[in-house]
This record gives sequence, C-alpha cells and structure tokens, in this order.
Amino acid sequence: MTVDGSAVTGELVSSLRAALGEGAVLVEPSDMAGYSVDWRGLYQGRPLAVVRPSTVAQVAKVVRLCAEAGAPVVPQGGNTSMVGGATPSGTGTAVVLSLERLRQVRAVDPVEMTMTVEAGLTLRQAQAAAEAAGLLLPLSISSEGSAQIGGVLATNAGGNNTLRFGNARDLVLGLEVVLADGGVWDGLRHLHKDNTGYCLRQLFVGSEGTLGIITAAVLRLQPGITGRAAAFCALPSVEAALALLSRLRLRAPAGLHAFEYMSGASMGLVLRHIEGTQLPVSPADHYVLIDLAACADAGGLEPMLEGVLGEALEADEILDAALSRSEAQRLAFWHLREEHSEAQKRAGASIKNDVSVPVSQVPVLLRDAAAACEAAAPGLRVAPFGHLGDGNIHLNLIQPEGADPAAFLVQADALMQVVNEVVRGLGGSFSAEHGVGRLKTGLMEEWRGGVELRLMRGIKAALDPANRFNPGVIFPAP
Repeated sequence: MTVDGSAVTGELVSSLRAALGEGAVLVEPSDMAGYSVDWRGLYQGRPLAVVRPSTVAQVAKVVRLCAEAGAPVVPQGGNTSMVGGATPSGTGTAVVLSLERLRQVRAVDPVEMTMTVEAGLTLRQAQAAAEAAGLLLPLSISSEGSAQIGGVLATNAGGNNTLRFGNARDLVLGLEVVLADGGVWDGLRHLHKDNTGYCLRQLFVGSEGTLGIITAAVLRLQPGITGRAAAFCALPSVEAALALLSRLRLRAPAGLHAFEYMSGASMGLVLRHIEGTQLPVSPADHYVLIDLAACADAGGLEPMLEGVLGEALEADEILDAALSRSEAQRLAFWHLREEHSEAQKRAGASIKNDVSVPVSQVPVLLRDAAAACEAAAPGLRVAPFGHLGDGNIHLNLIQPEGADPAAFLVQADALMQVVNEVVRGLGGSFSAEHGVGRLKTGLMEEWRGGVELRLMRGIKAALDPANRFNPGVIFPAP
C-alpha cells in the first residue's frame, strides 16, 4: 500500500491521532511550518503530518502505522542540519517524526561515568545534567542549545572538543533504536568492553536517520572540570597556527580541549553583523582560540599557557594574544568563535563546504581553494573557520557585496566542485562533520562509489528494505 489518495492519508492521520492523542499530530500547514524547512532555508518540504510521540512505545507505534500505510518517515531532532538531512520532500507523503518530547534523563551513573538520556533532550540539557553530578559530557557544538541528542548521534556530530575526545560516536556505549518494522532494539548497555559480534550501535551513529530512529543512548562521561585557561591569538599565517598547535600538544596533551581557527575575513563578518562583539587582540589575517581544561591540578594551566605563548611570541608564531582572566572572558572568546555561522548567514547567501584534510595540509587547502574559488567567481568572499586541531575546516563562500543571492547560489554545485577538487588532491573528505543529507548525495557515487557505496546500500536494504526511513538522504537517486 502506498500513500496516494485522500482516503489512505486520512486513515493514517486518524490512526496516528488515536495512537498519540489529538495534540501530538499536526496537520495544519501553519503548525507544521517550523518542521518543514531546514535551518539554512535551502529545503522547503511538505509533510503529510508532523507527529510528536512522548515514549519509545509511541515511536514504534508510529513507525508500524506508517509502514502499513506505505508512508515514509523523516526523523527530526532540533532541525539544525546544515545539509537538509531532516527536511521532508515536497510530495506531501512523508510523516515527520519529531523526537522533541522524548527528553528524559533516565540515569546518571558517577561510578560507571555514564548517562542514559532520551533522544529529544538538547545537548545543553544533557551537559547540565552531567555537570550537576560533577561530571562532563565533552561533546560541544555551536547549536547545542537546540540540537538534540538523537540528531547529534544520528549525524555523528564533531564539534569543538573533537581534538581531545573524538566525535559523537566515540562517546556512545549503547543505544535504543526503533527499526523499520516497528521493532525496538534495546542496546542500552553500559559496558566498556563487549566483544560479542557486530558493533550494531555504530551502524546507527552517523546514519542520518536512514537505518533506524535513535530514541535513547548511553553516553560516556568524563571527570568534571575544575579549572580552565583560554587564549585568543592573532597570527601571521596558518603555518604559524600549526606550529603553535604542536607546542601545545607537547606541553598539554591531556589539557588541550579545543584549538579553533578563524580567518580574518570570517572574523570581520562577526564583528560587522553580531551586535556587541569586540576583538580582544590586534587585527590580523588569522586567529586561533585555545581552550585548556583540567580535572585536577588546575592551578598550573594558566602559567603553562602563558609560557607557551611567550615561546611562540619569541618565535614569531603569534602577533598578539589575550588570556582569559575570568570565565566571562573565556565565554566571550567562544562567543566570537560560535557566531561565525550566524554572521555569515546575515552577510548573505553562502555556499558551505564542510571539509577535512590531514592537519598538516590545512595551509595548502586554505591557500589553493581560496585562489581557485576567487578565480572561478570574482568578487566572492572566502570566509573559512573551523576545527584546525582535527583538520576540519568550514570553507564557506559568501556572495559578493550587493550581489543577487539567488544568482550566487546557482553557482553552488560548480564552486563546491572547485573546493572538492583541492580537497581530493589532499586526501580529504567532502563532508567532515555535517553529513551528506540531501545537499551532497550527488557526490557519493564519485567519492564513495564502487565497493564502499555498495556495502552501504546493502546495509540500508537489510535494515530498511522498503526505503521508508528518510528517503533521499545520503544515497543518490537510482
């Protein structure tokens, strides 16, 4: 059966309301508007309905009802995807399944140093729950106030602390997942060692909602932070930034939580478009934000950081530096870093390239990609920033001043290809942490074709043979 007529769609909506309650099923366009468009405004969908279950049993019931009716299901968390990964198509046949009501902290175990949380909890709420127990959930991303745990895991979010703690998948011990037939896999294990066959949880982390719907997770925690030290630095070059990174890795390998790069062009947009921002150092073409943290002997962080910066200054690796003397100053440094995406959004249409290369090749990437893009589209603004410590750069291209946004976005595929050719030559990836979503499906055959893409399709066919979960995401059209 397929959803191809008003009788079938009406019956499905009635069944969903009977299962969830009237208020948990939205069908009016005005009520569904916020669930129908992505954060960047690139994709505008038209769902059949938006459902908001509050328990895993209700999620399973929704999936079973949609399977019986032949309706696709688009799982949605905080809807912060940069690649359209949680937006329904415009056919009016898909049901958006919002996980926003599954927001319980089921347990925090300070002995095991784990927490069990539901998918609709925001990352910031999960961080606060860990902190209340004297522990740290080390995953941190700019959208953590709205991004939800289910989406964070489904996209294998990276973020600011990947340098120290890895991506989202490195923090997952167990999952609870609703499968395409409505069955529930209870894999909420707290074991740090469990060598019993395939590691199923890692199939779902990073699958972008195409294999199953994550409803809860067991996450690794770390000891709580007792002290921090941060610095905002102006540098003469990206090569100098890498030299500074090497110094810090030798002196503070366990304390170095983040090493964030910001170009002068991108920082200029923040200062121009974000109210109340102020540069704490002299203007330069390159900046880095250093964040150190410790759970013991925190008193040595600040003098150690001062010593490293002094050495770097003598070696001409930095031009100017400001150290945080309070938590408010450290957060002000981070505010400058975290507002880059919003500033670029306000500056006009942008073409986002979330790419990664070996760390040592970042200077080459920035130099060659900028030159190639400026040659291909004179007047555009190249505004890169990102996680220099792990080689992930958001090499974003902003429309020329005063240009027509739509006309600029027409060049998106061509300019992304210009960047990707440089990335490919450096042994990198066209998607470092944002995923493939709907935006980049056309690149999968070229970059991951052959055996690798065949394996992915085989896994998809085994777990979701009818292609009901998030169709149109990751895989190019047949």
